[in-house]
Amino acid sequence: MQTVHTIAQLRATVDQWRGRRERVAFVPTMGNLHAGHLQLVKRAGRAGDKVVVSIFVNPTQFGCGEDYGTYPRTLKQDSLKLAESGAHLLFVPEVSEIYPFGAGHTTQVDVPDLSTILCGASRPGHFTGVATVVTKLFNAVRPHVAVFGEKDYQQLLLVRRMVADLCLPIEIIGVPTLREPDGLAMSSRNGYLSAEERERAPALQQALARGGEALLAGERDHPSLCARISTLLLKSGFRPDYISIRRAEDLAEPQAADSRLIILAAAWLGSTRLIDNLPVTLKNPE
Repeated sequence: MQTVHTIAQLRATVDQWRGRRERVAFVPTMGNLHAGHLQLVKRAGRAGDKVVVSIFVNPTQFGCGEDYGTYPRTLKQDSLKLAESGAHLLFVPEVSEIYPFGAGHTTQVDVPDLSTILCGASRPGHFTGVATVVTKLFNAVRPHVAVFGEKDYQQLLLVRRMVADLCLPIEIIGVPTLREPDGLAMSSRNGYLSAEERERAPALQQALARGGEALLAGERDHPSLCARISTLLLKSGFRPDYISIRRAEDLAEPQAADSRLIILAAAWLGSTRLIDNLPVTLKNPE
């Protein structure tokens, strides 16, 4: 696996691949890789001839008081994992490479509607930072296909919307969430949890599962159901940020005839904010 640090080096290699008509697959990450990330890399290997992975802790998607400065940087370990998982090229740029005029003075990409709901409401500016850096990375890598995890479901839909809006010739593939044996969605931030919090953490997925069962059993009072899920989380030691039931295709408020729904949640456990979701397909929508 080759490692490069500049866009010029990156493009020199990708241009060679494209010149040979090889299909380029891309996985953007912030590093501190776990098995869920490596699953994305392996999926990219099935979608393309060559796999590019980026590791870049993007300052513009962190809000004031968030963990940009303390976010784990584990490049040596990450590189070994990526080489073993079949990545061909690792792109590790400095902030100045991605933001040549400074992160606070960059041209921004804003995706309307999806940027300001759910996690976007709780983290103002977060998704503008995500959309901006992903656009920059797409322009640098020029992939045929890019792979994202479904755990960050709002992010996945936002990237798909952005690609369609900007007419980018990139296929976006979503990969189902990889979970620990006890059901906790894999996340780099799980490492922030204390031993006691880690024992409690699977309650987030369990509460969503109870909500999914209720929907399948015919529950249609969504606000009441979200309140019950929130109560379950409170009893398990969480501080819910939001619980919401949305239409899976675009995160709009669901209508009676919609059959593909998704329950989305963000909740604090101690000082760690966890997110998760559960898709639900109704057999007999109204």
